[in-house]
Amino acid sequence: MDIIIPTIFLSLFGLFNLFGVNVSLFFRQLEYTIIGFAGFYFIKKIGYYFFRENSKFFYWLFLGILAVTVMIGIEARGSKRWLDLYFFNFQASEFFKVFFILYMADFFSSKKILENDLVYFLKSFIYFFIPAFIIFKQPDLANAAVFAFVYLIMIIFSQDYKKHLGYLAGLALMFAPLGWLVLRGYQRARLMSFLNPHLDTKGISYNMIQAVITIGSGMFFGRGLGLGTQSKLFFLPENTTDFAYASLVEQFGFVGGFLVILFYAAIIYILAKKTIKYYYQRDRDGQRKFLYCLGLLSYLFFQISVNIGMNMGLLPVAGVALPFITYGGSSVLAVLLGFALLP
Repeated sequence: MDIIIPTIFLSLFGLFNLFGVNVSLFFRQLEYTIIGFAGFYFIKKIGYYFFRENSKFFYWLFLGILAVTVMIGIEARGSKRWLDLYFFNFQASEFFKVFFILYMADFFSSKKILENDLVYFLKSFIYFFIPAFIIFKQPDLANAAVFAFVYLIMIIFSQDYKKHLGYLAGLALMFAPLGWLVLRGYQRARLMSFLNPHLDTKGISYNMIQAVITIGSGMFFGRGLGLGTQSKLFFLPENTTDFAYASLVEQFGFVGGFLVILFYAAIIYILAKKTIKYYYQRDRDGQRKFLYCLGLLSYLFFQISVNIGMNMGLLPVAGVALPFITYGGSSVLAVLLGFALLP
Protein backbone atom coordinates (compact mmCIF):
# COMPACT_ATOMS: atom_id res chain seq x y z
CA MET A 1 0.00 0.00 0.00
CA ASP A 2 1.26 3.48 -0.87
CA ILE A 3 1.66 5.68 2.22
CA ILE A 4 -0.19 8.50 0.50
CA ILE A 5 -3.54 6.59 0.52
CA PRO A 6 -4.09 6.52 4.33
CA THR A 7 -2.64 10.05 4.43
CA ILE A 8 -5.41 11.30 2.11
CA PHE A 9 -8.11 9.68 4.26
CA LEU A 10 -6.64 11.21 7.44
CA SER A 11 -6.49 14.63 5.78
CA LEU A 12 -10.17 14.33 4.84
CA PHE A 13 -11.10 13.41 8.41
CA GLY A 14 -9.11 16.40 9.67
CA LEU A 15 -10.74 18.77 7.18
CA PHE A 16 -14.30 17.56 7.90
CA ASN A 17 -13.63 17.86 11.63
CA LEU A 18 -12.54 21.48 11.17
CA PHE A 19 -15.54 22.19 8.95
CA GLY A 20 -17.82 21.10 11.78
CA VAL A 21 -16.02 23.21 14.39
CA ASN A 22 -14.67 26.31 12.61
CA VAL A 23 -15.41 26.90 8.90
CA SER A 24 -12.81 29.67 8.46
CA LEU A 25 -10.05 27.38 9.74
CA PHE A 26 -11.33 24.66 7.38
CA PHE A 27 -10.54 26.80 4.33
CA ARG A 28 -7.10 27.72 5.63
CA GLN A 29 -6.30 24.09 6.42
CA LEU A 30 -7.53 23.11 2.95
CA GLU A 31 -4.97 25.54 1.48
CA TYR A 32 -2.20 24.05 3.66
CA THR A 33 -3.21 20.52 2.65
CA ILE A 34 -3.21 21.31 -1.09
CA ILE A 35 0.19 23.02 -0.78
CA GLY A 36 1.44 20.06 1.28
CA PHE A 37 0.48 17.43 -1.29
CA ALA A 38 1.85 19.58 -4.14
CA GLY A 39 5.07 19.92 -2.14
CA PHE A 40 5.13 16.16 -1.55
CA TYR A 41 5.21 15.43 -5.30
CA PHE A 42 7.69 18.26 -5.94
CA ILE A 43 10.13 16.92 -3.29
CA LYS A 44 9.67 13.39 -4.68
CA LYS A 45 10.67 14.78 -8.08
CA ILE A 46 13.84 16.35 -6.67
CA GLY A 47 14.64 13.05 -4.98
CA TYR A 48 15.80 11.68 -1.64
CA TYR A 49 19.49 11.78 -2.59
CA PHE A 50 19.66 15.56 -2.99
CA PHE A 51 18.41 16.12 0.56
CA ARG A 52 20.51 13.28 1.94
CA GLU A 53 23.69 14.75 0.45
CA ASN A 54 22.82 18.17 1.87
CA SER A 55 21.45 16.99 5.23
CA LYS A 56 24.19 18.80 7.19
CA PHE A 57 23.33 22.09 5.48
CA PHE A 58 19.61 21.70 6.28
CA TYR A 59 20.43 20.75 9.88
CA TRP A 60 22.40 23.95 10.50
CA LEU A 61 19.95 26.07 8.50
CA PHE A 62 16.98 25.02 10.62
CA LEU A 63 19.02 25.20 13.81
CA GLY A 64 19.66 28.85 12.93
CA ILE A 65 15.95 29.42 12.26
CA LEU A 66 15.16 27.86 15.66
CA ALA A 67 17.55 30.30 17.35
CA VAL A 68 15.98 33.24 15.48
CA THR A 69 12.50 32.04 16.53
CA VAL A 70 13.47 32.17 20.21
CA MET A 71 14.71 35.76 19.75
CA ILE A 72 12.05 37.35 17.52
CA GLY A 73 9.26 34.79 17.18
CA ILE A 74 5.58 35.37 17.86
CA GLU A 75 4.84 35.04 21.57
CA ALA A 76 1.64 33.14 22.32
CA ARG A 77 0.75 31.99 25.84
CA GLY A 78 4.28 32.60 27.02
CA SER A 79 5.94 30.55 24.23
CA LYS A 80 7.89 31.64 21.16
CA ARG A 81 7.39 28.83 18.63
CA TRP A 82 6.42 30.58 15.39
CA LEU A 83 7.87 33.07 12.92
CA ASP A 84 5.38 35.43 11.30
CA LEU A 85 5.82 35.12 7.52
CA TYR A 86 2.68 37.28 6.99
CA PHE A 87 0.85 34.63 4.95
CA PHE A 88 1.88 31.75 7.22
CA ASN A 89 3.05 31.22 10.82
CA PHE A 90 6.16 29.09 10.38
CA GLN A 91 7.00 26.60 13.17
CA ALA A 92 10.61 25.65 12.55
CA SER A 93 10.64 22.86 15.16
CA GLU A 94 8.12 20.84 13.08
CA PHE A 95 10.26 20.95 9.93
CA PHE A 96 13.47 20.47 11.90
CA LYS A 97 12.28 17.05 13.13
CA VAL A 98 12.54 15.69 9.57
CA PHE A 99 15.95 17.24 8.86
CA PHE A 100 17.24 16.15 12.27
CA ILE A 101 16.29 12.55 11.46
CA LEU A 102 17.83 12.82 7.99
CA TYR A 103 21.09 14.24 9.35
CA MET A 104 21.40 11.80 12.25
CA ALA A 105 20.76 8.88 9.88
CA ASP A 106 23.64 10.12 7.75
CA PHE A 107 25.82 10.81 10.81
CA PHE A 108 25.37 7.38 12.39
CA SER A 109 26.06 5.58 9.11
CA SER A 110 29.14 7.64 8.16
CA LYS A 111 31.63 6.84 10.94
CA LYS A 112 35.11 5.98 9.69
CA ILE A 113 36.72 2.79 11.01
CA LEU A 114 39.51 4.54 12.96
CA GLU A 115 37.27 7.08 14.67
CA ASN A 116 36.73 6.65 18.40
CA ASP A 117 33.25 5.31 19.20
CA LEU A 118 32.83 7.29 22.42
CA VAL A 119 33.89 10.58 20.81
CA TYR A 120 31.51 9.95 17.93
CA PHE A 121 28.70 9.15 20.36
CA LEU A 122 29.34 12.39 22.28
CA LYS A 123 29.21 14.34 19.00
CA SER A 124 25.83 12.79 18.23
CA PHE A 125 24.61 13.78 21.69
CA ILE A 126 25.66 17.40 21.08
CA TYR A 127 23.81 17.39 17.73
CA PHE A 128 20.70 16.22 19.59
CA PHE A 129 21.08 18.35 22.72
CA ILE A 130 21.47 21.78 21.06
CA PRO A 131 18.14 21.80 19.16
CA ALA A 132 16.32 19.97 21.98
CA PHE A 133 17.53 22.58 24.49
CA ILE A 134 16.51 25.50 22.26
CA ILE A 135 13.04 23.99 21.78
CA PHE A 136 12.75 23.31 25.52
CA LYS A 137 13.58 26.99 26.18
CA GLN A 138 10.82 28.26 23.82
CA PRO A 139 9.33 26.64 26.04
CA ASP A 140 8.06 23.51 24.28
CA LEU A 141 8.70 20.49 26.48
CA ALA A 142 6.55 18.15 24.39
CA ASN A 143 8.43 18.71 21.13
CA ALA A 144 11.77 18.52 22.96
CA ALA A 145 10.58 15.10 24.17
CA VAL A 146 9.90 14.08 20.55
CA PHE A 147 13.57 14.77 19.71
CA ALA A 148 14.72 12.84 22.79
CA PHE A 149 12.58 9.82 21.89
CA VAL A 150 13.73 9.77 18.25
CA TYR A 151 17.40 10.15 19.23
CA LEU A 152 17.14 7.36 21.82
CA ILE A 153 15.53 4.93 19.34
CA MET A 154 18.13 5.72 16.67
CA ILE A 155 20.93 5.15 19.19
CA ILE A 156 19.46 1.81 20.30
CA PHE A 157 19.34 0.51 16.72
CA SER A 158 22.64 1.99 15.50
CA GLN A 159 25.46 -0.52 15.06
CA ASP A 160 28.24 0.97 17.18
CA TYR A 161 26.79 3.32 19.78
CA LYS A 162 24.16 1.49 21.81
CA LYS A 163 26.92 0.22 24.12
CA HIS A 164 27.25 3.83 25.32
CA LEU A 165 23.62 4.05 26.41
CA GLY A 166 24.81 3.41 29.96
CA TYR A 167 26.35 6.89 29.97
CA LEU A 168 23.00 8.41 28.99
CA ALA A 169 21.19 6.36 31.62
CA GLY A 170 23.73 7.45 34.27
CA LEU A 171 23.34 11.13 33.33
CA ALA A 172 19.55 10.79 33.35
CA LEU A 173 19.57 9.26 36.84
CA MET A 174 22.04 11.86 38.08
CA PHE A 175 20.01 14.85 36.91
CA ALA A 176 16.51 13.37 37.36
CA PRO A 177 15.94 15.13 40.72
CA LEU A 178 16.79 18.46 39.05
CA GLY A 179 14.27 17.79 36.28
CA TRP A 180 11.33 18.76 38.47
CA LEU A 181 13.01 22.08 39.31
CA VAL A 182 13.72 22.84 35.64
CA LEU A 183 10.06 22.39 34.66
CA ARG A 184 7.87 25.48 34.54
CA GLY A 185 4.94 25.82 36.91
CA TYR A 186 2.27 24.89 34.34
CA GLN A 187 4.29 21.83 33.26
CA ARG A 188 4.46 20.55 36.84
CA ALA A 189 0.75 21.28 37.24
CA ARG A 190 -0.06 19.21 34.13
CA LEU A 191 1.79 16.22 35.55
CA MET A 192 0.07 16.61 38.90
CA SER A 193 -3.35 16.91 37.22
CA PHE A 194 -2.70 13.68 35.31
CA LEU A 195 -1.88 11.84 38.55
CA ASN A 196 -4.93 13.36 40.25
CA PRO A 197 -7.47 14.74 37.73
CA HIS A 198 -9.76 15.99 40.52
CA LEU A 199 -7.01 18.13 42.05
CA ASP A 200 -8.17 21.28 40.23
CA THR A 201 -11.19 20.48 38.07
CA LYS A 202 -11.83 24.12 37.11
CA GLY A 203 -8.16 24.91 36.53
CA ILE A 204 -5.29 22.81 35.24
CA SER A 205 -7.35 19.56 35.04
CA TYR A 206 -10.20 21.21 33.13
CA ASN A 207 -8.89 20.53 29.61
CA MET A 208 -8.25 16.84 30.21
CA ILE A 209 -11.62 16.30 31.92
CA GLN A 210 -13.47 18.09 29.11
CA ALA A 211 -11.62 16.03 26.48
CA VAL A 212 -12.76 12.78 28.11
CA ILE A 213 -16.34 14.08 28.40
CA THR A 214 -16.26 15.17 24.73
CA ILE A 215 -15.09 11.75 23.55
CA GLY A 216 -17.78 10.06 25.64
CA SER A 217 -20.51 12.33 24.28
CA GLY A 218 -19.76 11.11 20.73
CA MET A 219 -20.99 7.61 21.65
CA PHE A 220 -20.88 5.04 18.79
CA PHE A 221 -21.82 6.97 15.64
CA GLY A 222 -21.22 10.54 16.83
CA ARG A 223 -23.45 13.57 17.13
CA GLY A 224 -23.00 14.49 13.47
CA LEU A 225 -21.00 17.04 11.49
CA GLY A 226 -21.15 20.43 13.22
CA LEU A 227 -23.46 19.12 15.97
CA GLY A 228 -20.89 18.54 18.70
CA THR A 229 -21.97 20.61 21.69
CA GLN A 230 -18.76 20.27 23.73
CA SER A 231 -16.49 21.44 20.91
CA LYS A 232 -18.91 23.76 19.08
CA LEU A 233 -19.85 25.66 22.25
CA PHE A 234 -16.18 25.75 23.41
CA PHE A 235 -16.60 23.74 26.59
CA LEU A 236 -13.59 21.89 25.15
CA PRO A 237 -10.61 24.29 24.86
CA GLU A 238 -8.10 23.95 22.00
CA ASN A 239 -10.75 22.03 20.06
CA THR A 240 -8.89 22.40 16.73
CA THR A 241 -5.34 21.87 17.99
CA ASP A 242 -4.34 19.84 21.07
CA PHE A 243 -7.81 18.32 21.49
CA ALA A 244 -8.84 18.05 17.84
CA TYR A 245 -9.13 14.26 18.19
CA ALA A 246 -11.72 14.65 20.98
CA SER A 247 -13.83 17.00 18.84
CA LEU A 248 -13.52 14.56 15.92
CA VAL A 249 -14.80 11.65 18.04
CA GLU A 250 -17.66 13.80 19.32
CA GLN A 251 -18.79 14.45 15.74
CA PHE A 252 -18.03 11.03 14.19
CA GLY A 253 -18.23 8.79 17.26
CA PHE A 254 -16.34 5.64 18.11
CA VAL A 255 -16.51 4.61 14.44
CA GLY A 256 -14.78 7.79 13.26
CA GLY A 257 -12.16 7.66 16.01
CA PHE A 258 -11.44 3.99 15.30
CA LEU A 259 -11.07 4.62 11.55
CA VAL A 260 -8.58 7.40 12.23
CA ILE A 261 -6.51 5.05 14.42
CA LEU A 262 -6.79 2.39 11.68
CA PHE A 263 -5.35 4.78 9.07
CA TYR A 264 -2.52 5.69 11.44
CA ALA A 265 -1.89 1.97 11.95
CA ALA A 266 -1.63 1.59 8.15
CA ILE A 267 1.00 4.37 8.00
CA ILE A 268 2.94 2.81 10.90
CA TYR A 269 2.75 -0.60 9.17
CA ILE A 270 4.10 0.81 5.88
CA LEU A 271 6.96 2.59 7.66
CA ALA A 272 7.76 -0.50 9.76
CA LYS A 273 7.84 -2.64 6.61
CA LYS A 274 10.28 -0.24 4.95
CA THR A 275 12.40 -0.09 8.11
CA ILE A 276 12.68 -3.89 8.30
CA LYS A 277 13.52 -4.07 4.59
CA TYR A 278 16.53 -1.75 4.97
CA TYR A 279 17.62 -3.29 8.28
CA TYR A 280 19.06 -6.27 6.42
CA GLN A 281 21.08 -4.10 4.02
CA ARG A 282 24.41 -3.82 5.81
CA ASP A 283 26.10 -1.37 3.42
CA ARG A 284 26.34 2.32 4.32
CA ASP A 285 23.49 3.41 2.06
CA GLY A 286 21.20 0.69 3.41
CA GLN A 287 21.98 1.66 7.02
CA ARG A 288 21.30 5.30 6.24
CA LYS A 289 17.91 4.43 4.74
CA PHE A 290 17.13 2.13 7.65
CA LEU A 291 17.89 4.80 10.24
CA TYR A 292 15.87 7.45 8.38
CA CYS A 293 12.81 5.17 8.16
CA LEU A 294 13.26 4.20 11.82
CA GLY A 295 13.54 7.84 12.89
CA LEU A 296 10.42 8.85 10.95
CA LEU A 297 8.54 5.86 12.36
CA SER A 298 9.58 6.81 15.92
CA TYR A 299 8.59 10.43 15.45
CA LEU A 300 5.11 9.63 14.14
CA PHE A 301 4.48 6.82 16.63
CA PHE A 302 5.40 9.09 19.56
CA GLN A 303 3.22 12.00 18.45
CA ILE A 304 0.21 9.86 17.56
CA SER A 305 0.39 7.89 20.82
CA VAL A 306 0.91 10.93 23.06
CA ASN A 307 -1.78 13.07 21.43
CA ILE A 308 -4.49 10.40 21.34
CA GLY A 309 -3.43 9.21 24.81
CA MET A 310 -3.84 12.66 26.34
CA ASN A 311 -7.21 13.17 24.58
CA MET A 312 -8.43 9.98 26.23
CA GLY A 313 -6.99 10.90 29.64
CA LEU A 314 -4.42 8.09 29.47
CA LEU A 315 -1.36 10.38 29.31
CA PRO A 316 -0.51 13.87 30.63
CA VAL A 317 -1.52 16.84 28.48
CA ALA A 318 1.29 17.68 26.04
CA GLY A 319 1.30 20.08 23.11
CA VAL A 320 2.25 17.75 20.26
CA ALA A 321 0.36 17.82 16.98
CA LEU A 322 -1.73 14.89 15.76
CA PRO A 323 -0.63 14.66 12.10
CA PHE A 324 -3.34 15.72 9.59
CA ILE A 325 -5.99 16.10 12.34
CA THR A 326 -4.57 19.01 14.35
CA TYR A 327 -5.04 22.40 12.72
CA GLY A 328 -1.80 23.97 11.46
CA GLY A 329 0.17 24.23 8.25
CA SER A 330 3.63 23.49 9.66
CA SER A 331 2.66 20.03 10.92
CA VAL A 332 0.98 18.99 7.64
CA LEU A 333 3.83 20.28 5.47
CA ALA A 334 6.53 18.76 7.70
CA VAL A 335 5.02 15.25 7.80
CA LEU A 336 4.44 15.23 4.02
CA LEU A 337 8.05 16.38 3.60
CA GLY A 338 9.12 13.43 5.74
CA PHE A 339 7.06 11.05 3.56
CA ALA A 340 8.49 12.57 0.37
CA LEU A 341 12.04 11.88 1.58
CA LEU A 342 11.36 8.18 2.17
CA PRO A 343 13.80 6.13 0.08
